[in-house]
Amino acid sequence: MAEVPSETTVREKPVEQVDAVVIRFAGDSGDGMQLTGTQFTNESAIAGNDIATLPDYPAEIRAPAGTLAGVSGFQVNFSQARVFTPGDRPDVLVVMNPAAFSVNIADLRDGGILVADSDAFTLSNIRKAGMDGDPLADASLTKRVRVFAVPLTRMTTDSIKDMGLPNKTMVRCKNFFALGLCSWMFNRPIEQTLTWIGAKFAKSPALVEANTRVFKAGWNFGETTEVFVHTYEVKPADIEPGTYTNMTGNRALALGLMAAASKAGKSMFFGSYPITPASDILHELAAHKNFDVTTFQAEDEIAAVCAAIGASFGGALGVTASSGPGIALKGEAIGLAVMTELPLVIVNVQRGGPSTGLPTKTEQADLMQALYGRNGESPLAIVAPATPVECFDMAFEAVHVALKYMVPVMILSDGYLANGAQPWKIPDYDELPDISVRYWKGDLGFHPYLRNEDTLARPWVIPGTPGFEHRIGGLEKDYDSGDISYDPVNHERMTRVRAEKIERVNEDLDPPRVEGSELGELLMVGWGSTYGALAQATEELNAEGLATGHLHLRWLNPLPVEELKRIFARYKTIVVPELNMGQLVRILRERLLVDAIPVSRVQGQPFKVGELKARVKAIVEEGR
Repeated sequence: MAEVPSETTVREKPVEQVDAVVIRFAGDSGDGMQLTGTQFTNESAIAGNDIATLPDYPAEIRAPAGTLAGVSGFQVNFSQARVFTPGDRPDVLVVMNPAAFSVNIADLRDGGILVADSDAFTLSNIRKAGMDGDPLADASLTKRVRVFAVPLTRMTTDSIKDMGLPNKTMVRCKNFFALGLCSWMFNRPIEQTLTWIGAKFAKSPALVEANTRVFKAGWNFGETTEVFVHTYEVKPADIEPGTYTNMTGNRALALGLMAAASKAGKSMFFGSYPITPASDILHELAAHKNFDVTTFQAEDEIAAVCAAIGASFGGALGVTASSGPGIALKGEAIGLAVMTELPLVIVNVQRGGPSTGLPTKTEQADLMQALYGRNGESPLAIVAPATPVECFDMAFEAVHVALKYMVPVMILSDGYLANGAQPWKIPDYDELPDISVRYWKGDLGFHPYLRNEDTLARPWVIPGTPGFEHRIGGLEKDYDSGDISYDPVNHERMTRVRAEKIERVNEDLDPPRVEGSELGELLMVGWGSTYGALAQATEELNAEGLATGHLHLRWLNPLPVEELKRIFARYKTIVVPELNMGQLVRILRERLLVDAIPVSRVQGQPFKVGELKARVKAIVEEGR
C-alpha cells in the first residue's frame, strides 16, 4: 500500500481555492459520524480555519440499524473568514447508507458534492429507508448535484483483510476511510489524526493498525483514482494571535466554573444527575479533582441540587446541572436557595420538550421556567451564553454574581451550544478578574440576614465560626433579627428585597450593545444560541440595503429596561427570533410595552440564515 504523502510532497492533482466549505457526515448511529466529524473539525482547527459545528444525534437510543430514526449527523463549516453558523446547506454530503441519504439529501445545495457508500445501497437498505429504487442512479439527482458512488465498505475491508479481524470489526472502520478521503479532498493536516488514532485505540494495537491503514487507504484513493480530478483548499483565517483549541460549549462551561471557583478562592462542589445533553459537564469536571473540584453523581435530581445547596451553606461553591425535565424536579430546592440567599449556580442545558420530548435536539423553551418555574416569588439571576466558547465567560460571570449578591444564578445553555464547537483562544489565568470572597467579620449582634447596603447581599459565614453560629431554612425570616417570622408586612418586605437584589445585579453588567446599523428599519433581538444566525442575517440584510441592527441579550434577569427602551426607539420594527413559541418577546412586551413581533421555530434545529432573512423581510414589507 502506498504511504500517505507528507506535507512537503508535491500533489499531482490541481488545487481549487475556495473561501469556505460546509460538509456534513451522516450515517447510522453506529457508523462513527460524530467521531469522524469531530476529528475533521480538529484538522480544520489545526489548519487555521474559523469553524462552527452542529452535531445531530438520533433521538432514539437504539433505533434499528438503517432506519430513518437512527440517522446521526455532524456538520462543520470551515472558512478563511469569520464563521457565525455551521451553515444552512452543506456543500459536501457524505452518507453511509440510504437512510442517511433520505434524511439529508434535500439539504445538499445545488451543484454540491455527494459521496455515498455504494456498498450500503442494497435493495433491503433502500426499502428500509422508504425508497423503491436506487436513488444514486436517479437522473434528477445527478443533474442537481455531483454524485460520487464509492465502495467504502469493500475498500475498507480489502485494506485490512489480511489482519484476521472479524468482518463486523472491519466494517466499523469505514468511517476512517471517509475521513481519509475528505482529509485528502480538502488538504487537511493529517499528522495529528494519525497520532490521535494511536492514542484513542492504544489499548488495542490491532485497532490502531486497522484504523490507520483504512485512513491512509481513503487518502490514497482520492490521490490515485480518476474519480476525483482535483482537491480544494481553504486558507487559514485571519484571527487574533494566541494559543487556540477546539472547544465545545459543555466543556467551556466546566472550565469557566473551575476558573471562577479558583479565582474566588473556593472549592467547588458539583452535584448532578446524568441527563442529555448536560452529562458531559459532569464528565469533564470529574476529570479535574486536582483543581479542588468534588463531583457527586446523585441518584436523583432533588438529591443533586440539595447536596449543592448544602455545599454552599458549608462555604463551598455549590453547582448543579441538568436539562429542562431535571430543572423541574429541582424547583422546590431552588426555591430553598432563594429563601436562604445562598450562592448557587444552576446550569440548564435546554433540549426539545415537553416531557422527554426531543432529548438530543436543541430548543430554547425554558426561559419562562427559569423565570417563574417555582412556587412563590422566587427570583433568580439568569444568564444565557451566545456561542460555545462564550460559555466559559458566562459561567465565570455567573459565579461572580452568585457570590457577590448571594443569589442563585441559572445559566441557560442548550444542546446546540453544548455539543457545538469553535476555536477558543485560551485565556491567561493571571488576567482573569479576582472575584475572591470576603467573609463577614462584623461586630457582635450578628444575624444571618444583615445586608450589604450596595448589593443587599446577606453575609456568608461558614457554619461553626465562633460568635457567628446561625440557622437558616425555608421558612420566612424576620428582616431585622433573622428569626422565623409570619408577619405579613415583613414577608412583603423580604420578598421585595430579594427581587431588588436581582435588579441591582445590573450595576455589574455591561450595557447592551447593538451590532449592525445603530438605527433604521429593523432591530432583531435575540438570546442564547440564535446569535450566529442573527449576526450573519444582520450582515447580509445590511449589505442588501435594509438598515438592520442586532441586539443580543446575555443577561435575561435582570433586564436593563431603560436602556432597552432607548435602543428600541431608534427602530421602526422590532422582531424577536427564538427557538420557542415566543417567550422573550412576551417579556419584552410586558416590561417595555413595545410591539415586538415573534419569529418562532420549534423543529429541534437552529435557524437557517436564509429562512430567517425571508421571514423578517416579509414582516418589514407587511409593516410598510
